[in-house]
Amino acid sequence: MSKLSLVLSAFIVGSASGFSMTMKAQTGSNSRREILQKGAAIATAIAAPAAANAYAVPDLNYPFEALEPYIDAPTMKIHHDKHHATYVANINKATEGKDEVDIVALQLNALEAGPAVRNNGGGHYNHAFFWDEMAPPDEAKKTKPSAALEAAINKSFGSLDEMKAAFEARAAPGALFGSGWVWICVSGDELKLVGTPNQDNPLMKGVADSVMFPILGLDVWEHAYYLKYQNRRPEYVSNWWNVVNWDKVSENFAYVTEKKAGVPVRG
Repeated sequence: MSKLSLVLSAFIVGSASGFSMTMKAQTGSNSRREILQKGAAIATAIAAPAAANAYAVPDLNYPFEALEPYIDAPTMKIHHDKHHATYVANINKATEGKDEVDIVALQLNALEAGPAVRNNGGGHYNHAFFWDEMAPPDEAKKTKPSAALEAAINKSFGSLDEMKAAFEARAAPGALFGSGWVWICVSGDELKLVGTPNQDNPLMKGVADSVMFPILGLDVWEHAYYLKYQNRRPEYVSNWWNVVNWDKVSENFAYVTEKKAGVPVRG
């Protein structure tokens, strides 16, 4: 229990006791007991952990149809309102009654915390990250990597086009079988390309050789593309570049290189 909770609890109970003493002649012992019970209930509520419903699905920064024709509106609506919402409901259930932990911090020991936290905490972080790195095509085409990010890309991959080619190869069904994600991460003084299964991400200790900090990530679960692309995952991946917001990716890179920490997400 925090010091603030202790102080508030004492204040409420003390106030209820003081009030009941002054009103004793008018209210009687039953009313005094009721006042004390209500004060104790309020104190208990204040002192309780705040983890229930600690996480929420963030609203998109654009309408569901905004990423057309590259990602269709029905997919976006189901993906956001159903799939992401399920991860959020389940991580809230898994952490109910526990102290609230920031979703970025929750990633580090997610494997040790067990499947409920690993799958649903990862699912929430990954999707919240994913929504914000995209923009409508007309806006996305006006963005570009910052000078610092471009230099890092050139150092690690040779060029932006070479990075995209390597990314697409890593996202191919033969390279990342089944469901998962593909990431560009900061690792030390370089960028690395990482593929992770299911809802794992490189912030989780034990997923890769070391913890890395994603600046760009793509969902290659079938629910992210199947309505439009069916089994044509490579087409989905190559089209996705048309909605990547490089200004946001550059912000992610700047944050990670300065803070040496995972990118914060909404929700």
